[in-house]
Amino acid sequence: MFINHIVLGANDIDASKKFYDAILGALGVPPGVIDAKGRAVYQHDGNRLVITRPVDGQPATHGNGTTIGFRAASPAAVDAWHAAGVANGGTSIEDPPGIRHGTENRVLYLAYLRDPGGNKLCGFHRISPP
Repeated sequence: MFINHIVLGANDIDASKKFYDAILGALGVPPGVIDAKGRAVYQHDGNRLVITRPVDGQPATHGNGTTIGFRAASPAAVDAWHAAGVANGGTSIEDPPGIRHGTENRVLYLAYLRDPGGNKLCGFHRISPP
């Protein structure tokens, strides 16, 4: 993986931490830690996700056209991720969790959510090789 970290803005860190603790916990990621700057920080397998209030003091907004994908070990893990998100302040969007056909012969199992701040997230499991 070539991405070092992802930072998402949030206006309500507590609500966001509850949401991300639930969806990432469903994927085996430990709960986030609130650091000295008041950010929720998640670290797992060399990856880092930070949820923070914007440093410019302006309200956080979601990126239109932006999606962050979370890899899951199985379709059942995607379902657990999705259910945890809906139960903890997220909104299910697009089609219900299920099989989608990607490019060529690639088959994916996907689910989509919006977090409490409106960020678009995808839980996915690759069923067939790329």
